[in-house]
Amino acid sequence: MKFDVITIFPNIFDSYLGESILGRAQKNGLIEINMHDLRDYTSDKHNTVDDTPYGGGVGMVMMIEPIYKALNDIKSGKKTRSILLTPRGKRFTQKKAQELTTYDQITLIAGRYEGVDNRVSELVDEEISIGDFVLNGGELPAMTIIESVSRLIPGVLGKDESSKEESFSDNNTVEYPQYTRPEIFKTGQGNELKVPEILLSGNHSEIEKWRTKQRG
Repeated sequence: MKFDVITIFPNIFDSYLGESILGRAQKNGLIEINMHDLRDYTSDKHNTVDDTPYGGGVGMVMMIEPIYKALNDIKSGKKTRSILLTPRGKRFTQKKAQELTTYDQITLIAGRYEGVDNRVSELVDEEISIGDFVLNGGELPAMTIIESVSRLIPGVLGKDESSKEESFSDNNTVEYPQYTRPEIFKTGQGNELKVPEILLSGNHSEIEKWRTKQRG
């Protein structure tokens, strides 16, 4: 799968997307992640990507023209999906992440400033929000979507079963609690935090019942 991100801060992604699971997935050819500096699609000597809003108001608004040029330049293939990251979009969910794995290319537009010219919504396939809160830009939401979708691609996690039992993958429930060594952990206050006995029993059928009950 190919991810393309349109942003004015492409370097933000360098260390994060190149490390760990996503870095390995790129090296193995399972995913491809490309950054596109929006300023490369401007036509003036100052590489202007924003302007004052019509009707007045505080802040600047990202212009439609460079975004239009970027989208036209990036789009390739048949199974593509272009997404504007905006607080006005539909809430991103695990179900949506699974849906996005059916595409060959996903293009994410990371807005900045006071927002993006609303006409951009007519250029994209959909608008997505990762939650009811305000961020400085769409770069973190873009990373969120890339990671959550990539984890569902066969081979990215190593064992495909790893993603099947995760939170929200089954009927929107939360994954059961996990424990590891030591069996008993003693705090500085003298308390003992213990692993549930059922997990130490070796009775796999009862453990599975316990895990099913624990899923929220």
